[in-house]
Amino acid sequence: METRLTAALVIIPARLAATRLPRKPLADICGKPMIVRVLEQAQNADIGPVAVACDDKNIFDAVKDHDGQAVMTRVDHASGSDRIHEAVGLVDPDGKFEVVLNVQGDVPLIAPEAIRAAFAPLTVSEVQIGTIMTEFTNPDFRDDPNFVKAVTTPNGEGHHRALYFTRALAPSGDGPHNHHIGIYAYRRSALARFVALPPSPLEIREKLEQLRALEAGMRIDVSVIDSAPMDVNTPEDLERARAAYRTS
Repeated sequence: METRLTAALVIIPARLAATRLPRKPLADICGKPMIVRVLEQAQNADIGPVAVACDDKNIFDAVKDHDGQAVMTRVDHASGSDRIHEAVGLVDPDGKFEVVLNVQGDVPLIAPEAIRAAFAPLTVSEVQIGTIMTEFTNPDFRDDPNFVKAVTTPNGEGHHRALYFTRALAPSGDGPHNHHIGIYAYRRSALARFVALPPSPLEIREKLEQLRALEAGMRIDVSVIDSAPMDVNTPEDLERARAAYRTS
């Protein structure tokens, strides 16, 4: 059954600590901090208000200095989902928004249409979480356990239903393999349920938080996008992001 959705509350979790790229959210990309670049792309998706959920006043101030909305959250959250859940209560305590969209804070080149694509599966009322994937074109990435694979089947509604997520190469046999991109649209009730669940056995084994939802019987559907946005985890990634902005 389809329902019409028109808006979501977009939350970007950002924490200052990062082992491979210190102070990552504040890294300069052609005159603006990376977190501000992500904020702008999320605003360009035009599906609702955008706020940064941060754990450090330097991030808070950087967002505010560029006229963005930011909220301070606890420093001890175990995951971005927990941080988002706290932020939703701060930004929208009255529950105006039924859907919460989580955009990672290290994807300064994320296309607005990719953000909207994560929101799209929730037009099917039985879907509790929406996300996105793209087909692997580089066999090195496909075989790399750092690139998560989505095992899915068409849902008959223009998207795919997630059956499993894994760091292994799956499914076996001939055919394409799909790269899962960690942007999620949650029904608010699903987010509350998700963060209340303990880490699940497969989640712990694969180190993939979304498996907690699947193991609990929650339905995740996936939109297909044309290409994966580059995330920034290393100084080399940062230089590539800067180069992309200089030529855009």
